[in-house]
Amino acid sequence: MRTMRLRVLLPTEVLVDESVTKVIAEAHNGFFCLLPRHVDFVAALVPGIVSFAPAEGGEALVAVDQGVLVKCADDVMVSAYDGLRGTDLAALQSALVAMSAHLTEEERTARTGLARLEAGTLRHLLELEEQRRA
Repeated sequence: MRTMRLRVLLPTEVLVDESVTKVIAEAHNGFFCLLPRHVDFVAALVPGIVSFAPAEGGEALVAVDQGVLVKCADDVMVSAYDGLRGTDLAALQSALVAMSAHLTEEERTARTGLARLEAGTLRHLLELEEQRRA
């Protein structure tokens, strides 16, 4: 079975670094699912739950306080400001509320704008790489 390497990176730690068979996350335009043979992809994530299927089976969850997801070949990287790994969906959703409660509206707007800018830049770099390969 083909796998991808998922890494969830926070400013202070690597929250997840393991082989997975599937990643489900939410961007500004809705939920999406990534599988190993899908095309390269970049998305600005909204605060929410990232679900993934570890290679050894089961399902795992990570709450992220917005960020950027980049899939390049068999690597999926999520960079977020804050995050928490867990198994209880309700507890992770409560943690998300707590993560965002301390942010002012200006901080939320700035983080959203920065995430969109990062995603746009990465998307453009992937397009340039595809053009170079052609």
